Amino acid sequence: MKENLNIQFVYPNYKLPKEYLAAIDSIDHIDIYPAEMADNADVVVFDSLIAAKDYAFKEEVAYLIRTDKVSLFNEYKIIGEILDKVTRLNVVITDIETFTEDDFMVYKSLLSNLAERVEQIYVSGKSPQLNLLTDRIMLENMNNCGAGDTSVTLAPDGKFYVCPAFYLSADGYTIGDLVNGLEIKNSQLYRLDHAPLCRRCDAWQCKRCIWMNRKTTLEVNTPSHEQCVVAHLERNASRKLLIDIRKYGKFMPGSEEIKEIDYLDPFDVKEEW
Repeated sequence: MKENLNIQFVYPNYKLPKEYLAAIDSIDHIDIYPAEMADNADVVVFDSLIAAKDYAFKEEVAYLIRTDKVSLFNEYKIIGEILDKVTRLNVVITDIETFTEDDFMVYKSLLSNLAERVEQIYVSGKSPQLNLLTDRIMLENMNNCGAGDTSVTLAPDGKFYVCPAFYLSADGYTIGDLVNGLEIKNSQLYRLDHAPLCRRCDAWQCKRCIWMNRKTTLEVNTPSHEQCVVAHLERNASRKLLIDIRKYGKFMPGSEEIKEIDYLDPFDVKEEW
């Protein structure tokens, strides 16, 4: 409260003691629950597309589906079915670092099919949000997770981490604790203005995942080829979607046109930049 922070509680898949819940309810916050515990959640998390298929969705709740690429490629039509029932859906691919050139082609086709579904729903009068396609349309600048810069994680062990992944990973590291406060070494490296490629990039919806950066490139401010290409495939699909839905009316009139580009990885045009 003193620091005017926005607190998000990520709950386990079992009930917490009443004393915990009473303390949590004493301050403004957002509740993020696994689907099996999500009676009063602000955000509901599924660990697979199949788990979300027949769920009783509520329009006022945001939903997040975690999926690996194989399941996504095989079951992505479930996303289209869910979009008719919700206002906000986030899809998080858990193994982007394993994408191959063939996977990129499959993902491009998948995004195209989902864009057609989003277009149909928009024309019917609804305005669903799907992070893979609509976020880039609505953004005016980079909107990444901000791990280590604008957000930090307080884990169950009482220590601070860059994000939950650093707590859960065997090679993760702490950035302070409740007694001594934050101690982020080379804190500037977590900022956008110290990311040479990202600060010039306009794939604004990219998560720019700090944990994945470190895992794949050993640098927290340098994304992998896989992360960049996936983000730009989404960006380009968003561009086409915006053009297509504007044929029917003034959808998102405040959104600027997304310019056409001839690359999928900013690293390929670094000399030009």
